[in-house]
Amino acid sequence: MAKTKRSPLTSTGTVSVNRRAKFDFEIEEEIEAGLQLLGTEVKSLRRGQISLSDAYAGPKEGELYLFNVHIGEYPNAPAKFQHEPKRPRKLLVHKRERDRLLGAQKQGGYTLVPLRLYFNNRGIAKLALGLGKGKRKIDKRETIKERDWQRRKSGLLKEYG
Repeated sequence: MAKTKRSPLTSTGTVSVNRRAKFDFEIEEEIEAGLQLLGTEVKSLRRGQISLSDAYAGPKEGELYLFNVHIGEYPNAPAKFQHEPKRPRKLLVHKRERDRLLGAQKQGGYTLVPLRLYFNNRGIAKLALGLGKGKRKIDKRETIKERDWQRRKSGLLKEYG
């Protein structure tokens, strides 16, 4: 029986995860937002050419935008249709939700952090945004201790349980 080769393109599922987000921020709420993208950006996303590591969301001209996300250029597109890799991208959320998020960001010291980018069941790119506060150094140490204890505990359970 011949093995089928898996395509590197993803039609649904997670494309990228911001692993530093939960380490650097205490996430209190998660919001799903759409993205306003160009055609070559969507094709690059399907190839997995994205970096969310330094990304953040914030206001621009009264709207909610995603800044500092690197979506690599699509190699099969001509230069005329190519997109700028680090351009600000508009986030698509309801007006009431946008106003609530921007208000929390201004008054409460919250930050909008992109957690993961994925394609939903219909093949539409969505972004999971987290509303959170930055952790202090001592909180980060506590997170490391907790993670280390969980790792040791699972090892003990495998060994003795």
